[in-house]
Amino acid sequence: MPRTTLLRQLLQQRHLTTHEAFAAQYERAATRLAELDRDPRLASLQVSPRQFDRWYGGELLTLPRPDACRVLEHMLGRPVSELFSTAYDGDSEHDRDEESSRGRQATSAPPPREDEENPMDIVTRTRQLTASNADDATLTFLDSSLEGITSRYEQDGPYVLRPQARQVRQLAHTLLDGRQPPRARRELFRLAARASGLLGYMAVNMGDFALSEAYCTEARDLSREIGDLDTDLWACGTLSFSLYYAGRYDEADACAAAAVERAPRHAQSIRLLANGRARALGKTGDRRAVEQAIGQALRLSDLHEVPVGLTSCISFEPYGRARTLANAVTSHVALRNTAQVLCDAEHIDDLVEHSTSSWSRSLVRLDVATALLQQRAPDIDHAMALGSEALRLCGDTPISSVYQRSRDLHEQAGPWRDHPAVRDYGDEFRTWSSQPAALAMASSAS
Repeated sequence: MPRTTLLRQLLQQRHLTTHEAFAAQYERAATRLAELDRDPRLASLQVSPRQFDRWYGGELLTLPRPDACRVLEHMLGRPVSELFSTAYDGDSEHDRDEESSRGRQATSAPPPREDEENPMDIVTRTRQLTASNADDATLTFLDSSLEGITSRYEQDGPYVLRPQARQVRQLAHTLLDGRQPPRARRELFRLAARASGLLGYMAVNMGDFALSEAYCTEARDLSREIGDLDTDLWACGTLSFSLYYAGRYDEADACAAAAVERAPRHAQSIRLLANGRARALGKTGDRRAVEQAIGQALRLSDLHEVPVGLTSCISFEPYGRARTLANAVTSHVALRNTAQVLCDAEHIDDLVEHSTSSWSRSLVRLDVATALLQQRAPDIDHAMALGSEALRLCGDTPISSVYQRSRDLHEQAGPWRDHPAVRDYGDEFRTWSSQPAALAMASSAS
């Protein structure tokens, strides 16, 4: 006689006792679940007549495959461990009569022990705990997508790559709503945190500082949940970066300083010191603290043997030495340390010029141009020529840092507004800043 399982009972109640009726409902449930879980494999699942007979008759030594279990749970609203267990409560009258008849025929059989465990229940629970909607191939795909975004960022820019980063974040969040074993769940948290961090960085470059703060906070909180210090510190550095360009210099320094205090010898502290602390302290006029922060960043660079060249601005890897010095240049511009600006800029000139980052070349030119105007004998022609080069290098992919520094250069050249080179730069700046993206940054800045 077939064993009366909860599955059999539910199918009888729903009049799904033939293969044709059950298969139609099962395939519809598989299609719905594929859409909900964004797992297209599920939509192709089918049940053969032999499978149906075994399920309906309770003739199972092991549970169905994990994907089939997921569809059954979605279709019937009960855990598989219950579906394939013997149903006692609420059985049909016919089934109860059969059970009673079998009991009378086998009065010598001992009654089941109340504490006896069903082996199938144990196997079912183990499968539930280790089941995952995120296999290794999916995790590898998400990771490689983030690597692709960081490697192409300085060529394609935030306007091109932001949609892809949003898709990675959304998929990671959707998967996290499902079930994974601890290893896969930890990796999904890490990937979701990094996707949010990249979106936070892009938001700074686009001048949307409130959005950046939200993304960075999410990246920091997700990485802290899994103890991922590397991503946590990177997110803090990006939050400090956002606060700096929002003009909140004291907060930018405090944010970076708190992160450095947590991990003073970590490689990510190089960025926190140079990009976070030194530049913000330069804006507040604290010369001594600027020198200390830059010195500490360079000592850490030696300790970790970082690359000499100009690393990608958005990379999760530690800052290279050239990028640290480029941030030092910006710090000294704010302090009007003209000689130091020109010395450091000359030191990294070859590395910057041979980098693939047009933004970095633009920013160093704008810093040097500003320093040339700060000299006792301003070199106006050279400064304006560098400013024009910076605008042309950035072209039709403006970012907030280039916009702010080119605008500041235009304002600082105000005392020489009648000089032909200043007028030419002013005309070029107005044309360049009339792009929709630059206009959005101007609106955000105001």
